[in-house]
Amino acid sequence: MSIDWKTKFSERSITMKASAIRELLKLVDSPDIISLAGGMPDPKLFPKEVIAEISRNVFLNHGGKALQYGATEGIPSLRETLVNEGISEGIETLTIDNLIVTTASQQGLDLVSKIFINPGDTIIVEAPSYVGGLQAFHAFQANFETVPLDHEGIRTDLLEEKIKKLKSKGVNIKFMYLIPNFQNPAGVTLSLKRREEILEISHKYEVPIIEDDPYGEIRFEGETLPSLVAMDKIGNVIALRTFSKILAPGLRLGWIIAEKSVIQKLVLAKQASDLCSPSSTQYIADEFIREGHMKAYLNLVRKTYKEKKDVMLSALEKYFPKETSWTKPEGGMFVWVTVPEYINTDELFKKAIKEKVAYVVGSAFYPHGEDTHHIRLNFTLPTIEQIDEGVKRLGNLLKKEIRN
Repeated sequence: MSIDWKTKFSERSITMKASAIRELLKLVDSPDIISLAGGMPDPKLFPKEVIAEISRNVFLNHGGKALQYGATEGIPSLRETLVNEGISEGIETLTIDNLIVTTASQQGLDLVSKIFINPGDTIIVEAPSYVGGLQAFHAFQANFETVPLDHEGIRTDLLEEKIKKLKSKGVNIKFMYLIPNFQNPAGVTLSLKRREEILEISHKYEVPIIEDDPYGEIRFEGETLPSLVAMDKIGNVIALRTFSKILAPGLRLGWIIAEKSVIQKLVLAKQASDLCSPSSTQYIADEFIREGHMKAYLNLVRKTYKEKKDVMLSALEKYFPKETSWTKPEGGMFVWVTVPEYINTDELFKKAIKEKVAYVVGSAFYPHGEDTHHIRLNFTLPTIEQIDEGVKRLGNLLKKEIRN
């Protein structure tokens, strides 16, 4: 008699959800659909020749180590390089013991969830928030409390109010999860004043901060702001970083900065997950930085993405109905569009696919799918021509939905 596998799954696995974005992207995997839905870098910009040359040198000169298992914490040379980068950023007390290399930042989210979240624990997230973070926390059976964003990032007045209320009820708040720079999906940046206020709140109420910063290096306008982990002086911040947006996602590399005791626990969790991240790509990333290629590559990325962002904002002004509004990011990859509340963007998506254009529905970025009048648009992957035509198609579709 064959096994009914559904009766064997753990309670945790039963609550798992598919990534809304990954499921949507399956529907748009067609050459005749203009996709403004992804969150991927422009592959035309990848420094393929440089990485090919570095890879050749790595395998010829370090092949024995590059093709072997490595330390769970990461290869020492890359960790040292990342420590030096962090110190130059302003994380003054950073040492190699405060850093672990991960298999991109999605593993960082999984490991943080694994060592902190018990079923029923409460975490505070921005509304909206990154779908991959929500998915990771949900898999470990967390409860979500949301705090809305505005043009300066998370509303710190509402955040403190929320924490006070939860604490008064005896709720166990494990951490708050924030994306301070060019937030995914909203594109907004946490202001310096609010960064200071968030740290004060964290210190006052003893609530840790998970700072997820994949996009901080992709600032093409405005003033660079210090990271929360650099501003914090008492170790309340755990910072997640990744090479996926600033170099290449195929390397599958990220890193976590945290207090030594947290890193030690993360090492144990990672040993149980995958033993170590790929040694070969760690050597490649390390050499790429050490040889000075990162600066030139990021300059190209910033220049290109700014051009694409400007085209998208111009197209939105030209084609979208006046009843809509959108964010104006100073970096990153996304524009967040608000439509009238009577327009359900989940339902509109089906019509958009018929018009050969795709976006990500706003509901994907809320833990309970409670918002259905937003759209996330990506400007980094499509061409300039696709951006203009895709926004035009969406604008024409939205105009048909507007009530007179």
